[in-house]
Amino acid sequence: MTLIALVLPAYLLGSISFGVLASRFFQLPDPRTYGSGNPGATNVLRSGKKSAAIFTLLGDAGKGWLAVALAEYYAPFLGLGNEAVAAAALAVFLGHLFPVFLHFRGGKGVATALGILLGFNPWMGLLAVTIWLAVAVIWRFSSLAAIAAAGLAPFYALFFLGFEARTLVVFIMSLLLIWRHKSNIADLIAGRESRIGKRNIS
Repeated sequence: MTLIALVLPAYLLGSISFGVLASRFFQLPDPRTYGSGNPGATNVLRSGKKSAAIFTLLGDAGKGWLAVALAEYYAPFLGLGNEAVAAAALAVFLGHLFPVFLHFRGGKGVATALGILLGFNPWMGLLAVTIWLAVAVIWRFSSLAAIAAAGLAPFYALFFLGFEARTLVVFIMSLLLIWRHKSNIADLIAGRESRIGKRNIS
């Protein structure tokens, strides 16, 4: 029961879609109705409203970081350790991917995963951002940048955290991120993938 006290709130927090909230606040079309159909920052950017995309990015990353921070704070009071923190991190990530508030159809989890990495260890998050930015600047594909960052994240976790529960969560998140980008991988191979900043709505 004590573990549920951390995991359930983390999942509900993850289920909050800042892409949908930002679009409503800025009076934009629902991000699930254009572009990739993904309620994430990159797709919101396709609306042409950079402030909405930034709001989405910060919100989705922030909820990942917050879930880890709260779990790390409350776990000792509940007699729990790193395993509970890892469980809360996975819960907020799964909440973003499969949100109860959006009929379990959510985003791909890139920003939320970044927030979790920053919560686990700031250097891990900074390295992931560096890889994402480098690939995005060179090739201009958000999906390729996300796949590259996800593929390297488990190595960062092993280096900074060692073999433990949080490292396992990073590995699981990386696999899920790559799996969620399977259609993007197919589009990259076929030359159909949209580049960062391309508008998809009028």
